[in-house]
Amino acid sequence: MSPTTIDTLRGVVEDAATALAPEGNGPRTRPTLERPKKAEFGDFSTNAAMLLAPVVKASPRDVAAQLADELAARLGSGLERTEVAGPGFLNLFLADEWYAGAVRDVLAAGDAFGGGTVATAEKINVEFVSANPTGPMHVGHARNAAYGDALARMLSFEGHAVEREFYVNVYGTQALLFGESIQARARGEEVPEGGYRAEYVAELAARIPDAATAPVEELARRGIELMIERMGQTLERFGVAMDHWFSERSLHDGGLVEHAFERLAAMDSSYRSEGALWLRTTSFGDDKDRVLERSSGDHTYFASDIAYHQHKRERGFDRLIDVWGADHHGYVQRMKAAYGALGGDPDRLDLLIMQFVHLVERGDRSSMSKRAGEFVTLDELLDEIGVDAARWFLLNRSHDTTIEVDLDEAREELPERNPVHYVRYAHARIAAILREAGDERVEAALAWAAEPEALELHPSERELVRKLLSFPDVLAEAAERRAPHRLATYVLELARTFAAFYRDCHVLRAETEELKSFRLALSVATRRTIARSLDLLGVSAPESM
Repeated sequence: MSPTTIDTLRGVVEDAATALAPEGNGPRTRPTLERPKKAEFGDFSTNAAMLLAPVVKASPRDVAAQLADELAARLGSGLERTEVAGPGFLNLFLADEWYAGAVRDVLAAGDAFGGGTVATAEKINVEFVSANPTGPMHVGHARNAAYGDALARMLSFEGHAVEREFYVNVYGTQALLFGESIQARARGEEVPEGGYRAEYVAELAARIPDAATAPVEELARRGIELMIERMGQTLERFGVAMDHWFSERSLHDGGLVEHAFERLAAMDSSYRSEGALWLRTTSFGDDKDRVLERSSGDHTYFASDIAYHQHKRERGFDRLIDVWGADHHGYVQRMKAAYGALGGDPDRLDLLIMQFVHLVERGDRSSMSKRAGEFVTLDELLDEIGVDAARWFLLNRSHDTTIEVDLDEAREELPERNPVHYVRYAHARIAAILREAGDERVEAALAWAAEPEALELHPSERELVRKLLSFPDVLAEAAERRAPHRLATYVLELARTFAAFYRDCHVLRAETEELKSFRLALSVATRRTIARSLDLLGVSAPESM
């Protein structure tokens, strides 16, 4: 894990604070290094002096003055000046030389900038979407798909080994009812009560030659295979590639449910009462014990979920992340209790609940579906607004809040009226600038940036550098908090910051060749960071628009 420019600066502040302490015993709490809310308070601010004051038995403002001298010695010409503020904060004003060096470091990191920052890499299973394969994927599944895939991308870039998994959760009477529905359509009959009535069922019946006469169990199996194939094609179109499709049926047919029962019995986590098998979930924080096997011998859905998670544990994952729908909220505590009963660490089971998606068109809730009955399929959504807009509008809000996707805004192609195209246009604009400069001039600029000379920078240039430098921390926090929307917010802000830089600073018509080299190099670094951010969100970064 290579330190970032901000990590290095933070380290200098910590070392300076430690140097002022008796026998090098610095403050027990790690000092902060933050961007002040107002530009006049400097580039960065630290509370190190306030933390150090009790250790050296001096006032925080006096300690801040000593810390300023120590930092001046350590940062040299990279530090322009310092100011003591309030009860003992120390504000740092960094020199243009430091900013030029920061751009050098960003460029030197190349495509790895912002990635590989985790101290301990984990093998992580991310299970998401998990749509019932008795129907097409709809808009609700689309949010899970965009979220789970973006989260997996971020975790991978951070340095974890990530496997994407789709749980095919259909078994028993549900599958049989699906087969009966297909057969009824093939015969021109009404589907059974509670069956599947949408047009896609008739389409399946038409694709299966002997649907009118085949055994229902076989018909259900073939119908589900066709639906899984269709789901895979839809996900691929949406930019999602699953590493593993896991069938619920295999849990029962392969003896994995019984294996999980044996594991629970060995852990003394289950018992029999009134002919049923119960799990002692109350021993692990649940409000009541849960039935795994009814007195009839039938297994509950909970039994399948427990067997599935035990199987994932035995496959060697360090962490399991499940992305569930809003209707699973009450299921979280019992699943964590079951995971503990199996011998797992409940803190290594992340259960993330997605909230609902509503489509809005001309101010009203939309019923956009053309052919799937009462729901809008993911394919229909992509036909309407495209992959880039769909992923952006499904990701730009926290997963635990209900969202409304404004179809009119999402269809808008003008960058100033559509945030995803605003960001994509920023990338295309930079690509155009670099094309106009020419490969030879850009390479010369990058060579200059590797050993930059002294420059006097515009405030918009410094602001753009600061925004670039925040990318690793933003990404690390977004991954840690399971919050891709933070990355969407960041890259939109980065695009706006570049627009301000481009407005205030001529790139190709810079006053000097050295300044032109710096601005071209800064543009390259910005382009790479926008492209990386968009890629982690599953959004394309065009060369032209």
